[in-house]
Order: sequence, then structure tokens, then C-alpha cells
Amino acid sequence: MVTIDDIKQAQSLIRPFIKQTPVVSSSLLNSWLGHEIFFKAECLQTTGAFKLRGACHFLAQLKKQKQLPKRIVANSSGNHAQAVAYAGRLFKVPVEIFSAANISPIKAAATQYYGAKLSTFETRVMADEAVQRASQEQDTVWIPPFNHPYIIAGQGTAALEALKQCEDIDMLATPCGGGGLLSGSIVAARASKRDLRVIGAEPLAANDAAQSLRQGSIVSLKSTPTTLADGAATPSIGEHTFEIIKQVNAFYEVNETDIAYWTQWLQHLLKLHIEPTCAMTMQAVVNELAASKNRGQPEKQRVMVIISGGNISQQSMHTIWQSDHLSTVPSLELAK
Repeated sequence: MVTIDDIKQAQSLIRPFIKQTPVVSSSLLNSWLGHEIFFKAECLQTTGAFKLRGACHFLAQLKKQKQLPKRIVANSSGNHAQAVAYAGRLFKVPVEIFSAANISPIKAAATQYYGAKLSTFETRVMADEAVQRASQEQDTVWIPPFNHPYIIAGQGTAALEALKQCEDIDMLATPCGGGGLLSGSIVAARASKRDLRVIGAEPLAANDAAQSLRQGSIVSLKSTPTTLADGAATPSIGEHTFEIIKQVNAFYEVNETDIAYWTQWLQHLLKLHIEPTCAMTMQAVVNELAASKNRGQPEKQRVMVIISGGNISQQSMHTIWQSDHLSTVPSLELAK
């Protein structure tokens, strides 16, 4: 199980390779919701997402142990691909990425720009099977997108950093795909403040984590999900992440309309390029703030939301802005 000491060590190892991203807020959103909402802008991280933290930590650990391979392989829908490609270039190790053919074009282009070879397959499952075969080749190391202690510890540095930048947080919220960010955030939060509530969000159309939490064992999706939150379209969470995610205080499934709604509003209010995958987390925040009234929580809470990425394809942007959601002002009345 990943510990806070693992995250602190990861923070020290990756410090030369990543940015300390800023925390931003919107006074207008705060006035509408009646709470203080802070946003950790990992969309401004190098490669445009938090994923660089885990990838750099994985390779930094291998270098520390003098075990850097001659080749790296990874499977990803986009942000992890870019992160591994960039990290491979930093550590001077060739990279091959295995992905489903529906990978975002902008993420595919960036992956190749960073020097990685990109191999695409009809489905995510086929890509996952291909990377497993490739990982058996000599002098090859597979960097998984979430299901590894090095990755979890690396991703947890985003929350650790955010909680030091902004004190007295009552609630920490993150999106959940494979669970690397959420599980790392849970570990960081528990060490920071025992009663700090951690909540997760996932697309209703790709709700493997929610099903797993309800069933008490890992559930895999039977087909590739279709969702605006492509960064959370993983077929299943991992055994490492699941054990930690079981500790989450609340977990919410978000429909596609609400994902588009919050993507529009966060881009408008924060003036940042924000992915649907992390924008959907605001619906979970609204749901939890509305529910907290019945639990005797503080009337005015301080909430940290991790904006996990900012890489969006033109096609996704077009879909998101097909309807005007800005005519409905955010409020706790939107809770579901």
C-alpha cells in the first residue's frame, strides 16, 4: 500500500522535471455556491496534465536503482501517452505507445512530437493486450497508466502540493479513470488532515469504478465507453488503486450533459483550457456540498478540485459547445 512517505519521496525525485502548478479560484462561482472552491491547475503542467508526475516518478525510481531499460512501452488514451513520451525523452529511453484508434488527435500528435512511436488498435482492450505482449520482450519496461505504486505515489504529489498551497481544506475532489490520481490523493489527504473528505467523480457512461465500489470487487466494462470524459474511459480500475479507493468518502457518476455544462462554465470562469474529464468533478462537488447540509458540515466549506488536464480535441470541443449551458447559472440547486 502506498504511504505518505512514498509520495513525499516521489515529490523530491520529480521536482527537477515538473512544474509547481498554481491554485486558482473564481469569486463569482464562490458567491453562487456559497463556498470557497479552489482549483489546482494541472492543466498548466508540462504535457498539459498531471500524468507527467507518475511517469517521471516511475523512471526516476528506475534510474535511482540503476535499472533504466533500453525500451519503454505504455498503453494510454492520451495524457499518459504524452507523459511517458516526454519522460522517456528526459531520461533518454525510446518509447512505444499502444492506444485505441479513437485516441484524441491532439494527444496523438503530441505523443509523436515528443519522440514516441504510436501503435493504434481497434479497441482499448486490444491495445492493452498488445502492450502486455510487448512488455515481455528483452530490456523492455511497461509503465502502466495507473495500476502501480510508483504511479500512484507520483500522482499523489499533485494533492500533496495543493494542500500545502491552500490550507484548511475541508474537501478534496478529483476525477477517476483508472484511479491513480484519486488513490494518490486519498493517501495525501489522510496524512494532511484526518477529517478531510475526499470525493471522486466518474462518467456515468464509463462507471466501472462506481460499479466496483458497489459490488466490493473490480468490475470491468464489457465494451469501450463513449463519453466526453475520454481520460476516464478506462475499462476497469486496478487492484492497487482499488484497495485505496475503497476509502473514498463519496463517489459520484456524472452524465454527459453535466460534463458539458461544467466544461463550459469552468473554461468561462477560470479562463483556462480544461478537459471534460476533470470538469465533471464539479458536479460531484455540488452534489456533496448539497448533501453535507444534512451531516452538520460547516456552512461554508473550503474545497480543492484538481483540474487534471487541458488537452481537448477539436471534435470534443465542438460537441461540448453544441448547446449553450451558460444560460443556467451554477448553484447547489443543480445537485442530483
